[in-house]
Amino acid sequence: MDPLTHALLGASAAQVAFGPRLGRQAWLLGAVGGVLPDVDILIRSSADPLLAIQYHRHFTHALAFIPVGGIVAATPWLAQQRYHPNWRPIVAATTIGYATHALLDACTNYGTHLLWPFSPLRVAWHWITTIGPLLTLMLLIGLVFAVRRRSRFPAALALLLSLVYIGTAAWQRERAFEVQLRIAAARGHPVDRAEMFPTVGNPLLWRSVYQSGQTLYTDRLRVVGGDRTRWQPGSTVDVLVEHDLSPQALADDRVRRDFARFSYFSAGWVARAGADPTVIGDARYSLRTDGFEPIWGVRFHPGTAAPTEWVDRTASNRVPISELWREISGSAVSYRPVPDR
Repeated sequence: MDPLTHALLGASAAQVAFGPRLGRQAWLLGAVGGVLPDVDILIRSSADPLLAIQYHRHFTHALAFIPVGGIVAATPWLAQQRYHPNWRPIVAATTIGYATHALLDACTNYGTHLLWPFSPLRVAWHWITTIGPLLTLMLLIGLVFAVRRRSRFPAALALLLSLVYIGTAAWQRERAFEVQLRIAAARGHPVDRAEMFPTVGNPLLWRSVYQSGQTLYTDRLRVVGGDRTRWQPGSTVDVLVEHDLSPQALADDRVRRDFARFSYFSAGWVARAGADPTVIGDARYSLRTDGFEPIWGVRFHPGTAAPTEWVDRTASNRVPISELWREISGSAVSYRPVPDR
């Protein structure tokens, strides 16, 4: 999630738990703990462009690292003599804030190393996107009222509503899977692998991706309920595995290693970009709904001193609000009824 939402969630949790003991200071402690795990964005290397994605949401986001992170977050207070009498609730408040971070990140589709160092699994529940204006607004309003009124109730209510929102998104995702199966069945496709990705700031629109044979099929679903649920056909693209690389790429050990790292990061959802096949992209994300244009990916230059190039088109990722609203409201004419069972 974005840093503001992380800060608000950590601040709200700490204010609810320790507001009576620490007063208005509790929210600040929780906010610092809530954003600290993302210090891992400083881990990067010009010689290794994949180092940043390898270690973002890595050990600093692990459940096992929470006690360490909580103490580190509390260090600015513990370094001052006047805070020593309250060191226990201070550390507890920053630790609670720190603990909220990875759990919230795991609700998105990027992947979080919750189980490090015991498992290499990248946990991603695919319930919400990294930008959720409604979730952020609920937490902000609750925290402001809690601090101003010196009451835990508004922050607690905001946390409860946030849980309801995320729970609703999780339920909607399961309903979207049912729609996906009906679409695949109508096409006569056996589904070898399937995933459902949320879209920006709402639990209604979903990006459906499934693999049948060597092809990835991407569609857009509007899950409302009953006959009002609609879908929009998207794009098809061949899934890319290591043996599909060029002979020159396969002969370069660094390229093969970096392809494996990128494939692991992308959970195996890897394909070539439609407009520029030299770019190998993360198929979980796309700049377009009618074709696959990856937001990020890699381009290989085998046999050179720098064989791996990181391609980042994040700056081009713009969400047209008017178009998004037409989809959410159901006024987009391109959507069609879901096939019968």
